[in-house]
Amino acid sequence: MLPTINGRIAWIFKEANYDIDLIVGVDNIKTKDIEKLKEVCMKEYDPNFKTDVREGDVIVGGENFGYGHPHYPSCRALRALGIKAIIAESFSPGFYRGESTNGFPLIECPGISTIANRWDRVHFNWETEKLSFPDKDIELPCNKVPQKTKDLIVHGGIIEYLKHTRLKSI
Repeated sequence: MLPTINGRIAWIFKEANYDIDLIVGVDNIKTKDIEKLKEVCMKEYDPNFKTDVREGDVIVGGENFGYGHPHYPSCRALRALGIKAIIAESFSPGFYRGESTNGFPLIECPGISTIANRWDRVHFNWETEKLSFPDKDIELPCNKVPQKTKDLIVHGGIIEYLKHTRLKSI
């Protein structure tokens, strides 16, 4: 089952070509310790992020979000803090491929960065592929999420997806 995306916007990166490594800092991109990653996550942007974010919140990004060499610690830290998805104007292809393979919901929603404010409540409907802002009575159409990407999300990433499809074919 696809995860419910119904939370608040915990942060907005409006700039184009945002480098995802900056979320934990370049010095931490090789860190595997999840507690350390949670500790440094978003610290340069908001020292209280770790305590303010709640399970189910989302991150919003601008155009070509995730630009650069995609490393996984930043999204691991975000997920560990409860972030359910990243919703952006568009994603860098390498970032999209890598994080989709990890089963992390990435939703392209043109126009989001002009409407969204930090802490706005949002809800994504997987069937209609629309993002709604219940407190603003606004609904935005999002780009279609490919079925393969949805399958990866349902299974939590490529490993479980392959196990499931392989077992199914035997």
